[in-house]
Amino acid sequence: MKKTNYNLILLTFIFINTLAYSQFNSLSEKVNFYKDKFKVNCANEKITDNRGNGYDDLYGTRNMRTILYGVAYRGGANNHYHKSNQRHNHNPLPEDGLVHLLENGFSMANYLYGTNFKDSKKLYMSENGKDSLIYTQNSGNSRAQIRKIFEQIIAVIEKPELGPIYLHCWNGWHQSGYVSSAILMQFCGLSNEDAFQYWMDNTDGVNKGYENVKSMVRNFQKFDDIKIDEKIKKEICPCIKNK
Repeated sequence: MKKTNYNLILLTFIFINTLAYSQFNSLSEKVNFYKDKFKVNCANEKITDNRGNGYDDLYGTRNMRTILYGVAYRGGANNHYHKSNQRHNHNPLPEDGLVHLLENGFSMANYLYGTNFKDSKKLYMSENGKDSLIYTQNSGNSRAQIRKIFEQIIAVIEKPELGPIYLHCWNGWHQSGYVSSAILMQFCGLSNEDAFQYWMDNTDGVNKGYENVKSMVRNFQKFDDIKIDEKIKKEICPCIKNK
């Protein structure tokens, strides 16, 4: 089976399956639920910290932050600092991180690198068989790849039954920062300059070099045919530090 067909099957699966945990009646209900659950107001505020602590129910994630309330979150994978299953930092999410995302109503986790992803489990189901989480890999580097991420976000916005997406790299700083910057430019109206400052502010000071990623942020161009209305924008877009 070709990779593109496999990805299509995965996406089709989450689009047709209801997730019991996240069966909200509206986007507003879903947004308010996750706002209250994570209790963060701005895009720079962390849900889990650099060692994966701060929100035990999402242990396995690292440097987790909001991109769009109730729709998309960013972060890293807690491998190097993991208390019971330590491994090299250059790995996908640990098993408990994916299970915890499922238990918190997330419908998808997307690994933004390819290293060691091949052997990762791609589908997680709850014990009652009603909740599901898909684990995919998409760097977002090409126009086609970032568009695919945007289309997944539109699906979560339009379908209250779909839980949020977790977009992660290794540390939750650089690649997740680029993809998040692009999302905030596309859906929340950030300029390239504001998005670049957002990228810099959320690297926890680890921002020397990375010229290719910085260039992608500075040169990103929005898709004219992917839009949300102002009411939705006000609901899902977080405050941005220094904007």
